[in-house]
Amino acid sequence: MKRSIFAAVVASTLLSVSAYAETLSISCGAVGQELELCQQGVAAWEQETGHTVKIITTPNSTTERLALYQQLLAAGADDIDVFQIDVIWPGILGNHFIDLKPYSNGEESSHFPSIVSNNTVKDRLVAMPWFTDAGVLYYRSDLLEKYGEKAPKTWEALTATAEKIMKAEREAGNDKMWGFVWQGRAYEGLTCDALEWVASYNGGTIVDGKITINNDNAKQALTTAAGWVDTISPPGVLNYGEEEARGVFQTGNAVFMRNWPYAWSLGNSEDSPIKGKIGVVALPKGGEDGSHSGTLGGWQLAVSKYSKNPELAASLVMYLTSLEEQKRRAIVGSYNPTIESLYSDEEVLTAVPFFGSLYDTFANGTPRPSTATGAKYNQVSNAFWNATHSVLSGSQNADVALAKLQKDLKRISRGGRW
Repeated sequence: MKRSIFAAVVASTLLSVSAYAETLSISCGAVGQELELCQQGVAAWEQETGHTVKIITTPNSTTERLALYQQLLAAGADDIDVFQIDVIWPGILGNHFIDLKPYSNGEESSHFPSIVSNNTVKDRLVAMPWFTDAGVLYYRSDLLEKYGEKAPKTWEALTATAEKIMKAEREAGNDKMWGFVWQGRAYEGLTCDALEWVASYNGGTIVDGKITINNDNAKQALTTAAGWVDTISPPGVLNYGEEEARGVFQTGNAVFMRNWPYAWSLGNSEDSPIKGKIGVVALPKGGEDGSHSGTLGGWQLAVSKYSKNPELAASLVMYLTSLEEQKRRAIVGSYNPTIESLYSDEEVLTAVPFFGSLYDTFANGTPRPSTATGAKYNQVSNAFWNATHSVLSGSQNADVALAKLQKDLKRISRGGRW
């Protein structure tokens, strides 16, 4: 009934649909259950409207996906009507998307204001929030209980606990056990992880009006992380993305994992070896004087200005980002809603309890400096993740890497000004 009512509202207020069925295309990610949930949402819209949608899969790597989008949009291609875009891309790609305000019927007011603001470029709502994210710490609750440990509040405590449990489990016969897995490949995911480390040690962000990354706290953060490689983290972590880290953790071969909320539902699926043995808390602080920090992530839906059916594409966007659809995605796939009221919804909290306990983490995630750096953000992030990777791999120490990064960022900017 709710679907029918919503479809009627869409049809009457968003567009005048012709009597003939049209075909749209949408890009969907495929990390975790993303693709499956996108297919289900699209199928429901198709059933309500009589139109069809072609789903175009894109690279899981955000870096590769952005490059593909830039190529298509720069050419004015109409291959994709609706783009799934990262929270950091409105400033980079916004000029290629239509303003959704004429089609939203004011629905953006129910979403987190900070995300709506992020998606607004020169007073144009270039994307609707679809789901939000912040990095969190997963842990094996059964193993911590077995060894009399608590979820760590600092990186130092995590290191000690990971070492203790990893050593004991290996001695007990599981020689594949590692203490901590995370995203160490040189890509946008490493920027997210490293920004959390830096912020947790009160090292700030990469750019805050001016370039601030070359500081002692940031050096301490990267040096600490480098110490995990080949001790509590496998050497291969330097090639891990989200799914590689989840694969190790979900097969039962890691004590701790840094990842996004989507991994919760998969880790608790019927065929998961660790179902019912997972806890989730805020990421650790950098020492007692540090702070908990989870990098703000999340994805939006935008309509290409090169689309041949922008009004119809806008109706699809509004349907997929609606309260009912976000609630379904939260319950089935543990994708964080961007509609604030869903964080007090009993059905959502029953399915994903930590949505309630970590509300502040999601509502106040650490932003990447995409607003400050605008169209140059990708260059900034690329320089940051490469500098971080050089420290993690041991090819440079943090002093040298961050001093060089400072110079590189000054060159990318206008003499240190953005």
